[in-house]
Amino acid sequence: MIKYNLVCECGKVFESWFSSSAEYDNLNRRKLVNCIYCESTNIKKSVMAPNLSSKSNKISKKAKLEKNVKKQLINFRRYIEKNCTDVGNNFSQEARKIHYDKKNSKGIYGKATEEETSELLEEGIEVTTIPWVDKSEN
Repeated sequence: MIKYNLVCECGKVFESWFSSSAEYDNLNRRKLVNCIYCESTNIKKSVMAPNLSSKSNKISKKAKLEKNVKKQLINFRRYIEKNCTDVGNNFSQEARKIHYDKKNSKGIYGKATEEETSELLEEGIEVTTIPWVDKSEN
């Protein structure tokens, strides 16, 4: 599909869609393209600029998206730090205490190796790994 800006002899400009440039030429030659304002068939295509997204626009959109994701991760980190207890490198042990001793906890966060995380999951202990974004970076 292609969209053309069309100009009538009456001076009005309007848009119309065609399946191809050749289809427009064929219909216009046969006087089947009419002005939507005065019904004239004396129609010409006007100069159009294609709507191309430039590489810099794509880079800008990507940078904006990355900045937005980072902001959300920083907000998520702040929420965790405010509402949970940092148990540092003792995360695996503390998670097990809570799970097996049915200990009440307001929530914990800390560090665990990939192996420790796998073991916790195998034991049925729900844990999640999240990216820990540096709050000072913007």
